[in-house]
Amino acid sequence: LRGIIEKLDYIKSLGIDAVWLNPIYASPNDDNGYDISDYEAIMTEFGTMADFDEMLAGMHERGIKVVMDLVVNHSSDEHAWFQASRSSRDNEYRDYYHWWPAEKGEPPHRWSFFDEEGKAWRYDSLTDAYYLHYFSRKQPDLKWENPELRQAIYRMMRNWFDKGVDGFRMDVIPFISKDTTFPVITEEYLQQNYGADSWARYYADGPMLHDYLHEMNREVLQHYDVMALGEGAGVTIGDAVKFVDAGREELDLFFHFDGVNLGYLPSGYKQPDPAGWKLPDFKKIYSEWSDVFEEKGWGSVYLGNHDQPRMVSRWGNDSPEYREVSSKLLHTFLLTMRSTPFIYYGDEIGMTNIRFDRIEQYRDIETINWYGLLKSMGKNPDDYLEGWKLSA
Repeated sequence: LRGIIEKLDYIKSLGIDAVWLNPIYASPNDDNGYDISDYEAIMTEFGTMADFDEMLAGMHERGIKVVMDLVVNHSSDEHAWFQASRSSRDNEYRDYYHWWPAEKGEPPHRWSFFDEEGKAWRYDSLTDAYYLHYFSRKQPDLKWENPELRQAIYRMMRNWFDKGVDGFRMDVIPFISKDTTFPVITEEYLQQNYGADSWARYYADGPMLHDYLHEMNREVLQHYDVMALGEGAGVTIGDAVKFVDAGREELDLFFHFDGVNLGYLPSGYKQPDPAGWKLPDFKKIYSEWSDVFEEKGWGSVYLGNHDQPRMVSRWGNDSPEYREVSSKLLHTFLLTMRSTPFIYYGDEIGMTNIRFDRIEQYRDIETINWYGLLKSMGKNPDDYLEGWKLSA
């Protein structure tokens, strides 16, 4: 945070009027801060709450809004809520998370995006039960069906807004509502019946999603002059307006993944398609996503962020000869679309991918666990490293 404070005048000079911070809350950092152990404390690696207050005041003095990451599909397993939840079957925090008692047998298989074994249920011997984690095993999923949990989250949000924070970017927000009947399904069944985004049918976008978002808006958001942005993994273009139609009182902005997924093979984690991607496909995707908000709602546009490669390496030409002009072209695209543009820090100076040669050089849980999973499947994960150089 001290580094941001020192660069406030530079940030202002770029014409930026809002800054979105990736998670800076207290965290054991299993997933670069997206595993939060205390929603109302600052990660010691970043500084103190006094540093945050100084940064926030400095931003506001320069007319810059501050948007924080809201990660409430899951917490860290080191959060006080989870520590209490796992301590017994009858404590008041038990239903803050999804538990499956072992006497019912193994729970139906669910895929975990960040687990090296690919399993979303983790056995905990303390109470002889399994807990659900669609991401890392250190990121247990919160049980939004519990109204007491929801109210605890809303209290936390109010505290940040009362402090002066101007908005939240809501991480994997469609996951807060999921199919909690947990029917037995197979990956083959999902692929055959629901296609590439098959996981979304059972893992996210559940029956209560829009009720939860409307409740959040009614109880928290509409009482402040703030912005709410949802990360829409798995949400189709046909459903996007539901999230940002002002008349529905849910969110203000929405991130889609159709654009950044262009040019990747559907069967592998961020593996570039050897056939590459075509400009007409790029134009079609972003035109359609612009048009869908023509009458209702408002969109966002981005070409890179903490989950994506540097945009000049991914979408332009990062050679010394063309890096600068490629970067300028991509920024022109972002700044002239009918959407709110998001620019990842470093992209404003045309930063390029690092292109690591060894898995040991990565500090990203998704990449590391995919490497381990591929190895356990008998594949040579080093064959994938070349693709990850281009996409990570």
